[in-house]
Amino acid sequence: MKLLFFDLETTGVNPGKNGIHQISGKIVIDGVEMESFDFHVQPNPKAIIEEEALKVANVTREQVMAYPPMAQVYDEFVAMLGKYVNKYDKKDKFFLVGYNNAAFDNQFLRGFFLQNGDKYFGSWFWSNSIDVMVLASAYLVTRRPEMENFKLSTVAKTLGIEVTDDALHNAMYDIDLTKAIFDIVTKA
Repeated sequence: MKLLFFDLETTGVNPGKNGIHQISGKIVIDGVEMESFDFHVQPNPKAIIEEEALKVANVTREQVMAYPPMAQVYDEFVAMLGKYVNKYDKKDKFFLVGYNNAAFDNQFLRGFFLQNGDKYFGSWFWSNSIDVMVLASAYLVTRRPEMENFKLSTVAKTLGIEVTDDALHNAMYDIDLTKAIFDIVTKA
């Protein structure tokens, strides 16, 4: 099974208006971590950059605008994917795995492909993704009433995973937490 654990940091919460400024993750095939990645990317030039979103990710507009151009990062990203998946083989794809990815990250990632002229997102990824938040919901169903929220950090702490609060909202750190949660809730 080919899993692409991923997390994004964006310039806002609307995939139709905002863009991506960080794509991080891990490629895991049959339980073996093959590669990790951490791309900083200059958002689509048409993307609205909201200051509040930058504050959450602890980056400045100047930093984000100094990142490599979107097209360059896209080329590097799909070259990496191509080492593990044959996009012309309909039975060879990644499952996208993330925390709340079905409701948020997947749409931004699909938009990233479209903004780079690639209409073949489905050549790389199965249409059904794996949302670790949903898996954790089932795993923690009896403990949910005692939890203040169901944010990534809260779930990680509830499961006994050490969390460095000021590292949150860095996509690479968040994917480490997501993978740690996934490993716990899928071993049960």
